[in-house]
Amino acid sequence: MRRFVLKYFVFALDFYLVLTVGLKDIPILGSGKNNPRLLIKDILGGGFAYTVPQNHSVFFYQTDYEEMYVGGTDFVLKLDVNDYHIIEKYPLETTGQQQCQEGQCENVVTVIEKFQDSLFVCGTNGHKPQCWKLFSSVNNQSYDIVESYEGTGISPFAYTQNYLSLTVEGDLYSAAPLDTDGSSLQFRRKAGSRTNVWMYDSWVSEPTFISSSWVRRMEDPENEKIYIFFREKNSDPNPEAEPWISRVARVCKVDEGGSKRFFQNMWTSFLKARLVCGFREESLYFNRLQDIFVMHAEDWRNTRVYALFTSSWNATAVCIYTVGMIEEIFENSTFKGYNKDIPTPRPGTCVKNSKGLPLATVNMVKDYPEMADWVHSVHTAAPFYTSNYNYTKIAVDQVKGANGDMYNVLLLATDSGKIHKVLEAESQAFIISETQLSSHSSIRSMKLDSKRKKLVVGFSEEVATMDLQRCHQYNKSCHECVLAQDPYCAWTESGCTPTVPGGIQNIVDGKTSVCSSSGAQKQVRRTTRETAPASPADLRTDHAVPLGVPFYLSCPIDSYHAVYTWEHGGQKSPCLQMQSNCLHLIPSMEQDSYGTYKCVSEEKDYTKLVKNYQLMEQKIVETTTSNERSDILNKRNYASAFVPQIFCIILCQALSVMGMV
Repeated sequence: MRRFVLKYFVFALDFYLVLTVGLKDIPILGSGKNNPRLLIKDILGGGFAYTVPQNHSVFFYQTDYEEMYVGGTDFVLKLDVNDYHIIEKYPLETTGQQQCQEGQCENVVTVIEKFQDSLFVCGTNGHKPQCWKLFSSVNNQSYDIVESYEGTGISPFAYTQNYLSLTVEGDLYSAAPLDTDGSSLQFRRKAGSRTNVWMYDSWVSEPTFISSSWVRRMEDPENEKIYIFFREKNSDPNPEAEPWISRVARVCKVDEGGSKRFFQNMWTSFLKARLVCGFREESLYFNRLQDIFVMHAEDWRNTRVYALFTSSWNATAVCIYTVGMIEEIFENSTFKGYNKDIPTPRPGTCVKNSKGLPLATVNMVKDYPEMADWVHSVHTAAPFYTSNYNYTKIAVDQVKGANGDMYNVLLLATDSGKIHKVLEAESQAFIISETQLSSHSSIRSMKLDSKRKKLVVGFSEEVATMDLQRCHQYNKSCHECVLAQDPYCAWTESGCTPTVPGGIQNIVDGKTSVCSSSGAQKQVRRTTRETAPASPADLRTDHAVPLGVPFYLSCPIDSYHAVYTWEHGGQKSPCLQMQSNCLHLIPSMEQDSYGTYKCVSEEKDYTKLVKNYQLMEQKIVETTTSNERSDILNKRNYASAFVPQIFCIILCQALSVMGMV
């Protein structure tokens, strides 16, 4: 990153302008919903700092509890979620280090689950995976660690290898390599009250498992499914075909494998389908599934799956699916490569006794597990949201608005430690804000605390929290609060505060007319406190500037969705954006350069005076000595020489933002 420091000499006043070229992440003013409306920096609210940086961390948190567990290298911490102090520390150093010949010999914790009557923890254990049951201290007695399982197939041999885990009604499901090189990777039921079952070798090709989820059916528990999201190598031999494709698979919770005669300890209900995200008419697809967030609903059919994809052209997309749509494919699609009569019961059907399934049904699952039809997203023509930002993780919160309506807010983590808060509004994405967290490193772990409205993020050096209700960011006026379109915040008698019933909001379109409507006036009494809009006099700055001197005016950017203009002498000129400021450059002060300059922003139905300048001519006093006059003239010439460079720098920055330099 190149930085230019320009010093303007205007008699007694020294002005410094720091310009940065190459900041592609700075949004372009007025560029609309594809960029964040606000940029916010360093607002992490407390957390826990590691004594030693962690290359890998894993979180376990349950919404109704006051503590969370963090796994790192050779330890598990039990933290209080209110202030993040350590409640308990479990040291878990590598056992049998003499068998660790090369590579990482630490015990990197990879799995933390509530399993049966304890906390179940697994780690790499110096390339010899091991699992433990941890019991919390009771009556001032120390914790207890009971070695429970050999961990192969639950934890990877190295934390860089692919893995996932899930617990369902006392059963442990996992996907982890069986071989030290990371191969023999498949989804299994590994431990618990039900029979251990695994996948047939040919069902997947070089998979990368992303997530798994149990979707409950309160009225029909025997038909509950476990859904597995992954990407795998494309079997299409066409050299132009995408090398990887994304999948959703499912198995029945009650599946206990086939009979002793055939398919014993193998899934008899496994089916898979292609998960499609892209522009359907152009056949342009995002094929690399990166992360999944499942938002469960009371009716299982309405459970929403938010999927984050990347592409070969360095763009990312979010597509949304419902479990009802996914089930529609599994229940009604034909089977890829199969053109005969489908046996009864249909392959993939959940039955109480899977060991008694007809041979024809099990054989079809074995040989033709893939659906011919693809699973398309809710927004069939295009993804819900596409971006050039490199997103790596996703979480989705459901927020009740002031009017009682529910809104979904996506929380997307970038590879540079930023969080984008994105509103799902009437099938469109609105980026409320971008928060640059204190660390610029990538986020290694992320967990949503929906009850407390916080996002817990894990970096290599710390565990920190981001408050999702930082409403003071929009606390200048009712208009600012409403324009934010942030479901977490509403305008009340106390200003812009966490949403309460009856507060003033307009989440749908952000228009500020609700602030002045008679209903709003009755609902919320306007106050003359510090949140009242500033008067023109408060925004005014006076400058005395001599003739012939170059000068610039600066106006802070409050919203990157607004359009900023400069008004002077009945004329309007566009804003010259420089990072978070809007500039007006005067190459050389002339008589008609003096007077009033107003920086005005327009966003939706709201126009605001942001800054007001009054420029007056500064006279050269006749008593000034010849040396002083010479010095002044030299400073004028020095400043004037930089004006072409300023314009050049602005042009360079514009080209940089567009990716042309």
